[in-house]
Amino acid sequence: MSNAILQPPTPENEPVLGYAPGSAERDALEAAVRKMLGEPIEIPLIIGGRPVRTGRLGECRIPHDHGHVLARYHKAGPKEVELAIAASQDAWHTWSRLPWQERAAVFLRAADLLAGPFRQTLNAATVLGQSKTPHQAEIDAAAELVDFFRFNVQFMRQLYAEQPRSAPGAWNRLEHRPLEGFVFAATPFNFTSIAGNLPSAPALMGNTVLWKPASTAVTSAWHVMRLLEAAGLPPGVINFLPGDGSAVGRPVLAHPDLAGIHFTGSTGVFQSLWRQVAEGIAHYRSYPRVVGETGGKGFIFAHPSADPAALRTAITRGAFEYQGQKCSAASRLYLPESLWATLREPLVEEIRSLRVGDPMDPATFVAAVIDEKAFGSIGAYVDHARASDDIEILTGGERDDRQGWFIQPTLVRSRTPDSRLMQEEIFGPVVTAYVYPDAEYEQALGLCDRTSPYALTGAVFARDRLAIATAADRLRHAAGNFYINDKPTGAVVGQQPFGGGRASGTNDKAGSPLNLLRWISARAIKETFVPPTDFRYPYMG
Repeated sequence: MSNAILQPPTPENEPVLGYAPGSAERDALEAAVRKMLGEPIEIPLIIGGRPVRTGRLGECRIPHDHGHVLARYHKAGPKEVELAIAASQDAWHTWSRLPWQERAAVFLRAADLLAGPFRQTLNAATVLGQSKTPHQAEIDAAAELVDFFRFNVQFMRQLYAEQPRSAPGAWNRLEHRPLEGFVFAATPFNFTSIAGNLPSAPALMGNTVLWKPASTAVTSAWHVMRLLEAAGLPPGVINFLPGDGSAVGRPVLAHPDLAGIHFTGSTGVFQSLWRQVAEGIAHYRSYPRVVGETGGKGFIFAHPSADPAALRTAITRGAFEYQGQKCSAASRLYLPESLWATLREPLVEEIRSLRVGDPMDPATFVAAVIDEKAFGSIGAYVDHARASDDIEILTGGERDDRQGWFIQPTLVRSRTPDSRLMQEEIFGPVVTAYVYPDAEYEQALGLCDRTSPYALTGAVFARDRLAIATAADRLRHAAGNFYINDKPTGAVVGQQPFGGGRASGTNDKAGSPLNLLRWISARAIKETFVPPTDFRYPYMG
């Protein structure tokens, strides 16, 4: 153990590379993509540091070329879950006692490996497996995951450094212990960085983890697992368990040593997990920590004083980058009549100009949605809009699944503020506008606050400062991440801690000390240097 008060390297946000045609990074990415396309892989489970093959195989298909199988992966079941729990418990005894700087070194090394030799491997897996453009892959799989690894180390040290006061004659200390048991990390398809952070944040704090990646993003998750192993993560600390949700989740939730759940995904699944935990609460050794980020119905709310060009750009980027498959995506718009009159046609034309296709084509802005299920679900909302008397499709709505799951960017106008498309999460390239009378700004703010059950992200556009202050107050609980004159997507680690309330989750703010706090259990220690030797107090005479 080091006799030093250590300070890890001060984190800085990882620079985002540009990927302009002809640039070195684009050439490197294209080479990685070609290699990955020509070498389909078979992905095993990783339990206790060892590959496990079950023979029950799933397929990872390229969303924009769904006839191409990128990888096949082995699926975990109850037997493998039990093996992983045993491996995690074995690893816990050593990992949970390891000095914090030794754990930190693993993730700092992972950050440097990802910023360097692993960068284009993770980006290529994200481009191909999740149909992200090079820019969207870079800000996610490279820059943000590097940031999570580096900033979480700094946040950990901050938490450990906060200590209680000590009265004369005593020394009070606060020790942050890992949780007793294992943490279950269930991760989404849409962000490789989130998939990497959900198991690694609890592991950094000394916990051991069972990681179930989304079945539609196993390839990139596998490369994250390989990255962590290359960085020196000991066997059993994170156990990699792709598979069907119930086959993995049911035995995990039934185990008495479940100490926590770190989840990002659908609202329905999260509520089901919480319900199962509640029903079995007396069965667990300790009360499991339940941390979740679920759905969203991100809004952009414009005041009549808003800058039309800035608003138009925010709508286009906020609604259609990564096909709207972001929990934070702009999905509903509140626009004043005066602004709508001048904004409508330029916005429609801009949306029509967006190129839909292969993400590696430099002209592509919108690629394919993740799978056939999403294609059908999003299409059903478009069909509902087409059939509704109160909704008008202004542009888009066409879809084509012959080669890939492509849906044209779609703008609709709802004449009522409470239509399905204004309330429900669509998770695709569809944005719905409601136009309100200029004089009813505050009433429209009330509509925005109460129309949707979600409260993840939102933005207000205005040049009038009083209008901004009014919106910030009236929408105080409508968004955990609130943006002023900016799109409601693109939170940066260390700058905008991410998470929302209401139906959007527990708001435990990934990318901040608040999230790490959930994966530790504090022990207060008081040491008295000269203890009393007489039970009598002065008042006793």
